[in-house]
This record gives sequence, structure tokens and C-alpha cells, in this order.
Amino acid sequence: MKILISNDDGYLAPGINALAAALAPIADIVVVAPDSNRSGASNSLSLDRPLSVQQAANGFYFVNGTPTDCVHVALTGMLDYRPDLVVSGINNGPNMGDDTLYSGTVAAATEGYLFGIPAIAFSQGAFGWEHIDAAARHARDIIVQYMETLPAPYLLNVNIPNLPYEQLLPPVATRLGRRHQAEPVIRAQDPRGKEIFWIGPPGATKDAGEGTDFYACASGRTSITPLQIDLTHRTQLDVLAKALA
Repeated sequence: MKILISNDDGYLAPGINALAAALAPIADIVVVAPDSNRSGASNSLSLDRPLSVQQAANGFYFVNGTPTDCVHVALTGMLDYRPDLVVSGINNGPNMGDDTLYSGTVAAATEGYLFGIPAIAFSQGAFGWEHIDAAARHARDIIVQYMETLPAPYLLNVNIPNLPYEQLLPPVATRLGRRHQAEPVIRAQDPRGKEIFWIGPPGATKDAGEGTDFYACASGRTSITPLQIDLTHRTQLDVLAKALA
């Protein structure tokens, strides 16, 4: 099995290093990740400048671009083979509910899925990297047990509680929850007195009921949510078609 690994926290992040170490015994891996933290980059591609690819001492490749850039470059020219699986993460903190729209972790996996390759995004349920080795081992278990269960290609969003390996329960299938709108921006001033704005924190959960990814992680369960790319609003499409007839 050949696995392409990326992330949005950068090639030096503990999450991607733990994940690579966990997957190396079961697959031929290659790591292509951003040169620095690109959290919140979503599915953006760098079209305004060239990209460079360099190799670190540990063999990881790093790109001066977004998570999507990394996977795109790897699949369209850098690699001379087609990976069997694209894996992203492990992210420092959760990617649940509406956050998946902004997540660079999910975006890296999505890029692989757009090329017709099965893809999985892994995140921890809380920030801080606690029990990251356990999360990586659990991620390997999920890949080994479930990789060929679903019809390919698939796009899975996985959130793993920050718990010791022995306390991690079998994963559950979930849907995305919802958040309230984000908190207001934080106003500040730069050293020259010019007003600047920091993006505010995400809003509180709005839909975190049973069956959601929020509920699963809060209950100590790993959530696995199958994602799709088609954003077409089917009901409104029918209404619009009638209005335009």
C-alpha cells in the first residue's frame, strides 16, 4: 500500500510526525506538507506565484504553499505513481461541524478525493497534542480495518478524542454538527497605531445532539463522518427551474 500524507500544521508538527511513524510499518509513505502552519487555508490553491518543494533531513517534503497545493503538486507531477490512499493530519484540535469548510486538514484530503483517491482527514478532539501517539495508532487501526470497507473513492473526516490508546473506543458513524455564527473580530492596533483585526473565535455549538461529530467526541468516541463535494441545493434547484421556465 502506498500512502500520501499531508496536513495543515506544517511538516514539523507533532501530529504529522506521529502519523507518519505509525503508518510507515504498514505502507510505503511519502510526506508532502506545508513549510509552516496553514490552518484555515481551506481548499485554496496558490495561483499567483510558483511553488518550491524541498526535502527535510527526515525525508519529508515541504512546500511553500497550502495543504491543497501540497497534495496537488504531489499528484500532478512530483510522484511517479498513484497513491492508494491520501491521509491528512493529525490536526492539532478538532475539525467538526462547519469548521470542515475552513479546515486545511480536510482540504488536503479533499484534494486527493477530487483525483479519485480514497482520502481520510484525521484530527484530535482537543488542542494541545495530548496523547498524539495514541491518536496516530488509532488512526492506523482505522485505516487497516476500514480502508476497503467503503466503495472507493471516499472522503472521511475523523476526530479522535485526546485519550490514552487503551481508553479509545471503537469509532461511530456521525453527521456534521452545526455552530452558531462566529464571535466578533478582535480589534487591535499595530505598532504604528493603525487599526487591525484578528478573526474572532468560532461560535458555540448549535447542533451537537446525538448522531453528530460533536456529540461523539464529547462522549469519548471517535467520530467518522463521510463527506461529499456536491454543494448543489437540490430542493432550490427544482424551485429555480420552475421559476425560470
